[in-house]
Amino acid sequence: MTKSTLKRDWNAYYDAVSDRPPRETLLTALAGFKEPGIAIDLGSGDGRDTVEMLRQNWAVLAIDREPDAINRLLARPHFNTLQLITQIVSFEQLQFPKSVDLINASFSLPFCSTDAFPSLWNQIFNSLVPGGRFCGHWFGDRDSWKNSGLINTFTLQQVEALLKPYTIELLESEEHPGTTPLGEDRYWHVFHIVARK
Repeated sequence: MTKSTLKRDWNAYYDAVSDRPPRETLLTALAGFKEPGIAIDLGSGDGRDTVEMLRQNWAVLAIDREPDAINRLLARPHFNTLQLITQIVSFEQLQFPKSVDLINASFSLPFCSTDAFPSLWNQIFNSLVPGGRFCGHWFGDRDSWKNSGLINTFTLQQVEALLKPYTIELLESEEHPGTTPLGEDRYWHVFHIVARK
């Protein structure tokens, strides 16, 4: 699979996951707050996590590089658009706002280029307020896409080093053979993360 193939499949991916609930990492992070605040949804896709944050009265900046993702998010019914700002931009060009309470990155950061990732990760930390949380997923070094050129992967030791400035509230490793939402065979190695600054 090439990057161009992956890009061409985004619409099919959104169709395949359109009815799925918010991710558990997000729900775990949200449960740690006493009141809603300001959140960023990095790689928001069609909005399955964004909508949950809006439902819980968070103000959300939803960011995705794919215009169709943002269009699908805005077409979702029954959420408060007054609490939502959207932005179409790649991770490599993104400039973070300051004083953010929550940054959610569900299965999106692995698609940031290797060269841009260190700067992006620093921006995430710097934009969070003390007590703010990061939640999301990284792919592990045994994931079958490791050598595909599509994603960044990390060892457990690398993940722990990246999270050292944080208090880790959730760090789970998941490994199993399975399929992608598009039905492709894949060996999954995923880290599920919630971390508090």
